[in-house]
Amino acid sequence: MVSHLVNTIRNVVGITGNVIALFLFLSPVPTFIRIWKKGSVEQFSPVPYLATLINCIVWVIYGLPMVHPNSILVITINAAGTAIEVVFLALFLIFCHDKKKRLKVLLIIMVELIFMAALATLILTVLHTTQRRSIIVGIIAILFNVMMYAAPLSVMKLVITTKSVEYMPFFLSLASFANGVAWTTYAFLPFDPFIAVPNGVGTIFSLAQLLLYATYYKSTKRIIAARKEAKMEMHLSLSDVAVANGDVDPKKTAGATP
Repeated sequence: MVSHLVNTIRNVVGITGNVIALFLFLSPVPTFIRIWKKGSVEQFSPVPYLATLINCIVWVIYGLPMVHPNSILVITINAAGTAIEVVFLALFLIFCHDKKKRLKVLLIIMVELIFMAALATLILTVLHTTQRRSIIVGIIAILFNVMMYAAPLSVMKLVITTKSVEYMPFFLSLASFANGVAWTTYAFLPFDPFIAVPNGVGTIFSLAQLLLYATYYKSTKRIIAARKEAKMEMHLSLSDVAVANGDVDPKKTAGATP
């Protein structure tokens, strides 16, 4: 009776975790809409998307029936996450105008795919029990899961330096925090160290990002406002120069009718 209740709670928490994880994977959508509109990746980093891609792939391997049975919830959400990250990285490559940076991202993707293919092949051919496969893939999954949560730390350095959270997406940090809490809870029903450790660490990293966002939110607003004001002043100065040189009709510049 108790075991059945625990399994029911575990499934409910797992489904909730899947929904939150889906929001986590989709949280960069506003960022990519901005990239699409501006036609440039600007100072956005590809690191979180590269880290999430390899993390999702390794968890798909972990959830396979021949590796860790009864993990359908792990497979479904991470398969969806893999597809979403592929789309994000494709858009990043399209709108990245720095050839060296684009080549670097492509090389990292290739290395990730080769590594995952080699891992899956070795696990399924060399190890012959699900227990051993779960342990090896689980340890590797912990490393990549922590990397995924730690990826935004590179952006946190930029935030502290510039005192601006403009390039640290809020919804990504919030979704990461909620995802970490949900899967840490799931990992204790019953206890699964391979899920508990990385998501527990991830919860702490995500909380640090949210605190940083709260610290620099107001200064970011001031910086963006000052930038817009500077652009407006520059535009007016150029208009004045054009009028002085006789390149523009002053009546049209002032918006007057003839």
